[in-house]
Amino acid sequence: MVIKLSKPVSSSEMGNLMRELGLWVVAASFLWLTAKGYTQVDRQVPCFFIFGDSLVDNGNNNRLVTLARANYRPYGIDFPLGASGRFTNGRTFVDALAQLLGFRTNIPPYARTRGRAILEGLNFASGAAGIREETGNNLGDHISMNQQVRNFGSTVQQMGRYFRGDVNAVGSYLGKCIFYSGMGSNDYLNNYFMHDFYNTGSQFTAQAYADALIHDYSVQLSALYNLGARKVIVTAVGQVGCIPYQLARYNGTNNRCNEDINNAILLFNSGLRKLVDRFNKGELQGAKFVFLDSYQATKDLILNAQSYGFDVVDKGCCGVGRNNGQVTCLPLQQTCRDRSKYIFWDAFHPTEAANIVTAKLSYSSKSCTYPINIQQLASL
Repeated sequence: MVIKLSKPVSSSEMGNLMRELGLWVVAASFLWLTAKGYTQVDRQVPCFFIFGDSLVDNGNNNRLVTLARANYRPYGIDFPLGASGRFTNGRTFVDALAQLLGFRTNIPPYARTRGRAILEGLNFASGAAGIREETGNNLGDHISMNQQVRNFGSTVQQMGRYFRGDVNAVGSYLGKCIFYSGMGSNDYLNNYFMHDFYNTGSQFTAQAYADALIHDYSVQLSALYNLGARKVIVTAVGQVGCIPYQLARYNGTNNRCNEDINNAILLFNSGLRKLVDRFNKGELQGAKFVFLDSYQATKDLILNAQSYGFDVVDKGCCGVGRNNGQVTCLPLQQTCRDRSKYIFWDAFHPTEAANIVTAKLSYSSKSCTYPINIQQLASL
């Protein structure tokens, strides 16, 4: 919009003009959100804290020396701020979920946020991160789950200054917030099944490895609880054996997906659901955990793609080689024309369109959440 002034304006006229401009900006923002399928609602929780890997990283890796970075075009091609460090074309799952929870702005990255802004929540996620400390070292620097928990501990200390040092008040405040933790994918992709770089594949059977991950993860989640987390979403690992990266490398004859990887992941997911039951049945007094079955959600998305509006289920929208999955999205690479028709954005990550579908399902439906959905968790 261009405003032309043919003559000097008075202060009152300027005030009216600025109010008009402000209303136009608000209206434009509302229309943009509506076009994306969102209805603005009141914020249901005071803050939202996010832990995870590249599926939800929103810029924490931008200044690290790592191959796990996405702060270049065409990443962010459909995001208002451009290439922010999100590993997709637009919004991530947690961006979509934050809007469903009533947040009017995206939860900011820990790496670039200080001051009172921390009171609304932070995103601690880091591409290539895993439950195990060594996971992702093949890609360079990253922020492991252990370090993400430590960073949250530092944040809780900083929050104290806004509550006059009242530890109980901080705890009461955090008890109303939503916590999201999505870990485990890299512990398989960039550890257990990367035999040239890691020896865990020869050290552990698939069941023993899943058990070891669950043990370490339970310690990390318990640490978040001790720091104040009470309403917690934990996500299963998705169908990693069916992503374009695996389809480009797998030469199986009976199934298009790599079921060796999928079956190993199912062992972890089963253990995680049991851990949620343990936590909810008194092991972590006063906490409520929700298990988000990302494996079932992605499976359903692929099997029923057309009903969700997707046409392409086995190729990345941006990438190189077979299934656009042999090399991930390169700087300034040409993408597919209609990104809304693709489930996968690149060799590993879903598109914004797929993220929005799964966020809506997990928020209001119990088809992929246990024992309650996220909307119910927020209302507790």
